[in-house]
Amino acid sequence: MTKYLIVGPSWVGDMVMAQSLFIRLKDIEPDCIIDVIGPNWSAPILARMPEVRNAISLPTGHGEWGISTRRNLGKSLRAEKYDKSITIPRSWKSALVPFFASIPHRVGFHGEQRYILLNERRKLDKSILNQTVKRFVSLGEELHNAYPPTSLPEPKLTVNSDNQANLYTTLGLSDRPAIALMAGAEFGPSKQWPISHFREVAKAALQKGYQVWTLGGPKDSEDGDRILEELGEEAINLCGKTKLVDAIDLLGAADIAVSNDSGLMHVAAAVGTKVHGIYGSTSELFTPPLTDNKIIHNLHLDCSPCFKRQCPLGHTNCQTNLPASDVIQYITPSLSET
Repeated sequence: MTKYLIVGPSWVGDMVMAQSLFIRLKDIEPDCIIDVIGPNWSAPILARMPEVRNAISLPTGHGEWGISTRRNLGKSLRAEKYDKSITIPRSWKSALVPFFASIPHRVGFHGEQRYILLNERRKLDKSILNQTVKRFVSLGEELHNAYPPTSLPEPKLTVNSDNQANLYTTLGLSDRPAIALMAGAEFGPSKQWPISHFREVAKAALQKGYQVWTLGGPKDSEDGDRILEELGEEAINLCGKTKLVDAIDLLGAADIAVSNDSGLMHVAAAVGTKVHGIYGSTSELFTPPLTDNKIIHNLHLDCSPCFKRQCPLGHTNCQTNLPASDVIQYITPSLSET
């Protein structure tokens, strides 16, 4: 029985996609034990992954070195006697905890001179491992099977029906079918569909008998207000009013999610919700929602994908010129309206 310590990624969407690796490890060896290190915010998400035994929080901020913190955490984990570690990020600091935990087999991609920290360093061939999920899953395969991976399981987060019911009560949600709008993009404004387009979708959804929620963090609250302003009691701005784990359960209840390429888009995919993914500066070929229950919207302009935080040309046409009607045409009247 192999005992794994996995150093997870630092973004919500990437952590959701990392579940594909965890599922694959369980497919290969059902009795294996998987513990995952991640930022504090990731513990509730990891708790919704049945493949993960323990979520181990790394008390450092995004981009923070925290060498002494990583050393102390690694030493505290030596008693676990892990057999193998997989370090998903390619940074030097991310490989420190498994090294200090004295794990005998430490796997990861080449990156930032990690020659001592990792003792199985793999070349990242981007032409073959051309999706984030392929890169993650390949690290769980034996080297001769790693290019490309033999299987790419879809993430499947567990929904807590009790918490879901409680949220409906405490947030004053109705029994109408729901459409969730996620207008935020932590990476930068180049990934954001215009607020006016989200508002058009909200208006159309309400007319067709849905309740509409905007979901996101506190920084998205103002945009949520702009999207739903004066649209009535069935239009509810939940940005900043729920925890990340609550968003899992709310998205599990929604019929449709309309989202920029963001972490919540991957959460929606992982709970089985119909996903409308908005792409422009990024590509659905690299980070698609890992579900068959999706519709991708992308103009595929000559200047995209640029993968920049800000539009290099200053116009963001890949987002602005994608009309709301492209999404609205797929929203059929809810059962309450038929």
